[in-house]
Amino acid sequence: MLAFFGMATSAQQVQSLETLLNDKISIRAIELHDQKVWYSGTDSKFGFVDVEKPENQKQIILSEKKLQFRTLGQDKNSFYAINIESPAEFFKIDKKSLKYEVVFRDTAKTAFYDALHFVSDRLAYTFSDPDQNHLLKLKAFRNGSWAKAANKITLQEGEAAFAASNTNIASTANTVWIATGGKASRILKLNLKASTFEIFNTPVIQGESSQGIYSIDFLNDKFGIAVGGDYTKPEANINNIAITNDGGKTWQVQASGKNAGYTTCVKIKPGSKGKEIIAVGDKHISYSSDFGKTWTKISDEKNLYVCEWIDQHTVVLAGKDRIVKMRIK
Repeated sequence: MLAFFGMATSAQQVQSLETLLNDKISIRAIELHDQKVWYSGTDSKFGFVDVEKPENQKQIILSEKKLQFRTLGQDKNSFYAINIESPAEFFKIDKKSLKYEVVFRDTAKTAFYDALHFVSDRLAYTFSDPDQNHLLKLKAFRNGSWAKAANKITLQEGEAAFAASNTNIASTANTVWIATGGKASRILKLNLKASTFEIFNTPVIQGESSQGIYSIDFLNDKFGIAVGGDYTKPEANINNIAITNDGGKTWQVQASGKNAGYTTCVKIKPGSKGKEIIAVGDKHISYSSDFGKTWTKISDEKNLYVCEWIDQHTVVLAGKDRIVKMRIK
């Protein structure tokens, strides 16, 4: 299905929106590999669809338990997916054969893994909702195996994170950032060389369990953006977008009251040096051409939760029952 839009902004216009996959599934995590969009979702579903030839697609069922996946990551040879809710099973899927195995289990009653992010082929991080002691529950993948990542961070009561788009972890070669929400919207910054954490407050909306940062992206060790809001009030658009120019230490609210509302995923356009950014929420696709300071809704498409750039003019998005490819000119 191909639809054309006449929604122009000062800088961007949606040229086309093509459906690549239709299925009864909710998708909140995607990865790009071998000219395909790979996804994990509800009912234990995992698969791919070809970006240029969508008839080339395949789906497998990872478990008979009808697990719900909201995470997905990859190294050179494999994909990894973790289901939400306990017990949390860490699946490893071979990229060539699609054979899979469970390589780690978390049986804690509070297990609920919100995001999975690969810094490199040899290093990845994932974190779960905290236990009754409110300690940050962080797992690290190093050289092929998963283990507890030691830290002394105590989250505030009611502070957790959102399994919304697998994008509340971001990284550069030197740094990993983790975004929280709920009673507190904060940034946990891990210095990879020193193996030390810093914690920074943000002005993003917070205080209720449904409020906070849902997605972050960083251009480099200095510039980053955080988006979110309140999923129970998707139209609310106060203090739900912020940027940093000092690596997450301080944040400045942008476009408060002047954006499309609750946002689940944000991605900086490659090659734009941070100037151009796309964001998606339950009821909008929005675009910024000035480092996140102002935003224009470029589409009213609903029920899309996650996005990723294929190239400078093409974005793939996924959500309820579909994966789509959007061309921008």
